[in-house]
Amino acid sequence: MLLFDIDNTLLWSGGAGTGAMNAAFRDMFGIDNGFARVEFSGRTDRSIFLEGLRQHSIQGDEEGYLQEFARRYYGLLPEALRRKQGRLMPGFPQLLEALSGRPDVRLGLATGNFSEGARLKLAYYGIDHFFPAGAFGEESEDRADIVRLAKERVADGARPQDVLVIGDTPHDVSSALANGTVAVGVATGRYSVDELRQSGAQVVFEDFSDWRRAAAKLLGAV
Repeated sequence: MLLFDIDNTLLWSGGAGTGAMNAAFRDMFGIDNGFARVEFSGRTDRSIFLEGLRQHSIQGDEEGYLQEFARRYYGLLPEALRRKQGRLMPGFPQLLEALSGRPDVRLGLATGNFSEGARLKLAYYGIDHFFPAGAFGEESEDRADIVRLAKERVADGARPQDVLVIGDTPHDVSSALANGTVAVGVATGRYSVDELRQSGAQVVFEDFSDWRRAAAKLLGAV
């Protein structure tokens, strides 16, 4: 079982997600660039939003705010995706096609994105059909919880050591290790091969441009 992160692993949205989140926050609270001091990389959308509330000392019904924020974000994201010039990361969709064609492989998501945000991004870049299930960013602030939930939903009896968690940040790596799964780093985000390896990733790629070699290495890692 291979569980993929989305942003900077499968695709780069050109900043569409960040822009739509900032716009939704502004619409709700009248604060421009409300997430300017919030670290996005490797965080869940729940964690990002709640940190935004804390930094701006906004108190009240956090769950109610979160639901309204997500609703506004979903409305803004499609236009943001159209405006930005994002792209699939090297090797996609070929790697997904190669993996999904095997009867002994299951693909899923372990992403910090809100579920509908994930669907919108993947659909825009034409790869949503590869991922029938997973766990998403509204479900926890802790990425280790996201991996645990994804594993439960997608594993179909797979042992933890037969599950690969693939992402571009040390948060992806630590969440994989916390669940006893194989941590696979890909240096298509802000972290280098060395940084991902130092964070504990057992398998590291510069990128997946050589998708045939990558598929063979991923399948040989379990």
